[in-house]
Amino acid sequence: MATAPQPRRRQLSVDDYVDGVLNRDRTTVGRAISLMESNNPAHRDLAQQVLLRLVPHTGNALRIGITGVPGVGKSTFIDQFGVNLTALGLRVAVVAVDPSSKLSQGSILGDKTRMHQLSVDPNAFVRPSPSGGSLGGVARKTRETMLVCEAAGFDVIIVETVGVGQSETVVAQMVDFFLLLMLAGAGDELQGIKRGIMELADMVAINKADGDNELKARRAAREYAYALHYMRPRSEHWRPPVLTCSALHNAGLDELWTKISEFRDVTTASGELQATRRRQLARWTWEMVEDHLMTAFRDHPAVASIASSLEHDLGAGATTPTLAATAMLRAFGLEP
Repeated sequence: MATAPQPRRRQLSVDDYVDGVLNRDRTTVGRAISLMESNNPAHRDLAQQVLLRLVPHTGNALRIGITGVPGVGKSTFIDQFGVNLTALGLRVAVVAVDPSSKLSQGSILGDKTRMHQLSVDPNAFVRPSPSGGSLGGVARKTRETMLVCEAAGFDVIIVETVGVGQSETVVAQMVDFFLLLMLAGAGDELQGIKRGIMELADMVAINKADGDNELKARRAAREYAYALHYMRPRSEHWRPPVLTCSALHNAGLDELWTKISEFRDVTTASGELQATRRRQLARWTWEMVEDHLMTAFRDHPAVASIASSLEHDLGAGATTPTLAATAMLRAFGLEP
């Protein structure tokens, strides 16, 4: 016996999306985020209409970026940290920046199951990021997801970096506070730590500071604090602290939240938080312009028609990158 086809979901209007998000309807919030993630041109136009209506209701959440070395226990940390916040009466949303491989089309759906407490918490919302695509595209979708969550009344937005490399910089440029999770006892604590990532941090937390590892964690904390002393902090009003914690045993996480709250109060009072957000919006705008210009350039028929032959000539040593770029720019209608 043939299975009856499932009825298609009704297409939501701009009013439907806006009303549902503002009324904190979880289903509509999820559908609004899916709309933001869509690459369909018609969906993107609709998404911008929805965002325009939602923006006046955003800006009240604290945006926290979290990154860490492999094996640091980010999912366990975020799960327990988020539950602690909901216990305080706060509503928490977790999103991610995941520039997944275009070959594997991987995603972080597993993180939602690993965050077993938050995923069933009525005051929390865990959203795996879209898989595949460029870092810039995923970053745009993450920013818009954050705005939807803020409009839906979430008090804290946690942005997790899933990929490595540039994703840390991207996340640091879209949040208020950037937390770097580290481990102790994995060899020389300072080896392999990129100075740039350390300089992005508003706080460093040594996780898994429990049992036999507690003493090592305290020693590592002193080393990181010493290293940070010689680095320029992101904020002129804040010196990044180094703390130890154990997400598994829920130890030290309250102190982390106290420090984050202190950072928010200090930067709000100085006006730095508001200024940072204005700079982030301006940077986001220019990144969008660059992204669209690059897409238009690559898709231009005249450029596409000569790109392959120019790449062949480059490989054969028949031209130079500068000459090849000049040829493509002229094909596009620009004179270098």
